[in-house]
Amino acid sequence: MEDPLRRQYPAHQTTQERGNQSILIFVTVCTKARRACLADDTMHARLLAAWESATFWTVGRYVIMPDHLHFFCAPAIHPAHPLRRWCGFWKNAVARQCEVETLWQRDLWDRQLRAGDSYSEKWNYVRNNPVRAGLVAEADDWPYQGELNTLFWHDA
Repeated sequence: MEDPLRRQYPAHQTTQERGNQSILIFVTVCTKARRACLADDTMHARLLAAWESATFWTVGRYVIMPDHLHFFCAPAIHPAHPLRRWCGFWKNAVARQCEVETLWQRDLWDRQLRAGDSYSEKWNYVRNNPVRAGLVAEADDWPYQGELNTLFWHDA
Protein backbone atom coordinates (compact mmCIF):
# COMPACT_ATOMS: atom_id res chain seq x y z
CA MET A 1 0.00 0.00 0.00
CA GLU A 2 1.28 3.46 -0.89
CA ASP A 3 2.07 5.92 1.90
CA PRO A 4 -0.76 8.52 1.83
CA LEU A 5 1.59 11.19 3.21
CA ARG A 6 4.06 10.85 0.34
CA ARG A 7 3.30 13.31 -2.42
CA GLN A 8 3.12 12.01 -5.97
CA TYR A 9 3.40 15.47 -7.47
CA PRO A 10 5.24 18.49 -6.12
CA ALA A 11 3.36 21.36 -4.58
CA HIS A 12 4.68 24.48 -6.31
CA GLN A 13 4.62 27.59 -4.20
CA THR A 14 4.77 30.98 -5.86
CA THR A 15 8.04 32.81 -5.46
CA GLN A 16 7.81 34.96 -2.34
CA GLU A 17 9.49 38.34 -2.11
CA ARG A 18 10.52 39.33 1.41
CA GLY A 19 11.90 42.86 1.48
CA ASN A 20 15.51 42.89 0.31
CA GLN A 21 16.04 39.19 1.03
CA SER A 22 17.50 37.05 -1.74
CA ILE A 23 15.21 34.81 -3.74
CA LEU A 24 17.01 31.49 -4.17
CA ILE A 25 15.23 28.38 -5.36
CA PHE A 26 16.54 24.83 -5.02
CA VAL A 27 15.36 22.70 -7.97
CA THR A 28 15.48 18.97 -8.74
CA VAL A 29 14.63 17.70 -12.23
CA CYS A 30 14.52 14.00 -13.15
CA THR A 31 14.66 12.18 -16.47
CA LYS A 32 11.63 10.23 -17.67
CA ALA A 33 11.61 6.76 -16.06
CA ARG A 34 14.88 7.82 -14.34
CA ARG A 35 16.81 7.06 -17.54
CA ALA A 36 20.56 7.41 -16.82
CA CYS A 37 21.63 9.71 -19.66
CA LEU A 38 22.67 13.02 -18.11
CA ALA A 39 26.16 12.46 -16.71
CA ASP A 40 28.34 12.90 -19.77
CA ASP A 41 30.30 15.75 -21.34
CA THR A 42 27.84 16.35 -24.19
CA MET A 43 24.79 16.57 -21.94
CA HIS A 44 26.69 18.74 -19.48
CA ALA A 45 27.49 21.22 -22.29
CA ARG A 46 23.88 21.14 -23.55
CA LEU A 47 22.50 21.91 -20.11
CA LEU A 48 24.89 24.80 -19.56
CA ALA A 49 24.07 26.27 -22.98
CA ALA A 50 20.32 25.91 -22.37
CA TRP A 51 20.54 27.57 -18.94
CA GLU A 52 22.58 30.43 -20.39
CA SER A 53 20.06 30.97 -23.20
CA ALA A 54 17.04 30.82 -20.86
CA THR A 55 17.62 34.26 -19.40
CA PHE A 56 14.60 34.73 -17.10
CA TRP A 57 16.38 32.90 -14.25
CA THR A 58 20.07 32.64 -13.36
CA VAL A 59 21.56 29.24 -12.48
CA GLY A 60 24.16 29.13 -9.74
CA ARG A 61 25.61 25.91 -8.32
CA TYR A 62 24.53 22.61 -9.85
CA VAL A 63 25.18 18.87 -9.79
CA ILE A 64 24.21 16.64 -12.71
CA MET A 65 23.63 13.01 -11.73
CA PRO A 66 23.04 10.20 -14.24
CA ASP A 67 19.20 10.37 -13.98
CA HIS A 68 18.50 13.72 -12.31
CA LEU A 69 20.01 17.11 -11.60
CA HIS A 70 19.97 19.62 -8.78
CA PHE A 71 20.60 23.32 -9.07
CA PHE A 72 20.07 26.63 -7.35
CA CYS A 73 18.61 29.54 -9.27
CA ALA A 74 17.49 33.11 -8.77
CA PRO A 75 15.21 35.37 -10.83
CA ALA A 76 17.07 37.44 -13.41
CA ILE A 77 14.16 39.83 -13.91
CA HIS A 78 11.63 41.55 -11.68
CA PRO A 79 8.96 40.46 -11.22
CA ALA A 80 10.10 36.85 -11.44
CA HIS A 81 9.05 34.87 -14.52
CA PRO A 82 7.19 31.65 -13.56
CA LEU A 83 9.81 29.05 -12.65
CA ARG A 84 7.98 26.11 -14.23
CA ARG A 85 7.67 27.92 -17.59
CA TRP A 86 11.38 28.78 -17.54
CA CYS A 87 12.26 25.16 -16.72
CA GLY A 88 9.97 24.00 -19.52
CA PHE A 89 11.86 26.22 -21.95
CA TRP A 90 15.31 24.82 -21.23
CA LYS A 91 14.05 21.24 -20.82
CA ASN A 92 12.51 21.44 -24.31
CA ALA A 93 15.71 22.95 -25.74
CA VAL A 94 17.83 20.10 -24.39
CA ALA A 95 15.34 17.41 -25.47
CA ARG A 96 15.30 18.81 -29.03
CA GLN A 97 19.10 18.60 -29.20
CA CYS A 98 18.91 14.99 -28.02
CA GLU A 99 16.18 14.33 -30.59
CA VAL A 100 13.83 12.76 -28.04
CA GLU A 101 10.40 13.92 -26.97
CA THR A 102 10.31 12.44 -23.51
CA LEU A 103 13.70 13.11 -21.98
CA TRP A 104 12.32 14.66 -18.80
CA GLN A 105 9.68 13.89 -16.22
CA ARG A 106 6.81 16.31 -16.65
CA ASP A 107 7.28 18.14 -13.39
CA LEU A 108 10.08 19.29 -11.12
CA TRP A 109 10.68 19.71 -7.40
CA ASP A 110 11.39 23.22 -6.18
CA ARG A 111 11.83 24.86 -2.82
CA GLN A 112 12.50 28.49 -2.01
CA LEU A 113 15.28 28.83 0.52
CA ARG A 114 14.52 30.94 3.55
CA ALA A 115 17.99 31.48 5.03
CA GLY A 116 21.63 31.59 4.02
CA ASP A 117 22.32 28.60 6.28
CA SER A 118 19.83 26.58 4.26
CA TYR A 119 21.69 27.44 1.04
CA SER A 120 25.02 26.25 2.44
CA GLU A 121 23.54 23.11 3.98
CA LYS A 122 21.67 22.15 0.80
CA TRP A 123 24.75 22.73 -1.35
CA ASN A 124 26.94 20.57 0.91
CA TYR A 125 24.34 17.80 0.78
CA VAL A 126 23.87 18.02 -3.01
CA ARG A 127 27.56 18.15 -3.91
CA ASN A 128 28.03 14.87 -2.02
CA ASN A 129 25.33 13.03 -4.01
CA PRO A 130 27.91 11.43 -6.37
CA VAL A 131 29.87 10.16 -3.33
CA ARG A 132 26.76 8.66 -1.70
CA ALA A 133 25.86 7.05 -5.05
CA GLY A 134 29.32 5.42 -5.23
CA LEU A 135 30.27 7.28 -8.42
CA VAL A 136 33.38 8.98 -6.96
CA ALA A 137 35.38 8.87 -3.73
CA GLU A 138 35.45 12.66 -3.23
CA ALA A 139 32.80 15.25 -4.20
CA ASP A 140 35.40 17.37 -6.03
CA ASP A 141 36.16 14.41 -8.33
CA TRP A 142 32.69 14.50 -9.93
CA PRO A 143 33.06 16.24 -13.31
CA TYR A 144 29.39 17.12 -13.82
CA GLN A 145 29.02 19.90 -11.29
CA GLY A 146 29.90 23.53 -11.06
CA GLU A 147 28.73 27.06 -10.62
CA LEU A 148 27.42 28.89 -13.66
CA ASN A 149 26.81 32.16 -11.78
CA THR A 150 27.60 33.18 -8.23
CA LEU A 151 24.37 33.53 -6.25
CA PHE A 152 24.68 35.36 -2.96
CA TRP A 153 22.38 35.15 0.01
CA HIS A 154 21.35 38.58 1.24
CA ASP A 155 19.12 39.19 4.27
CA ALA A 156 17.04 42.33 4.53
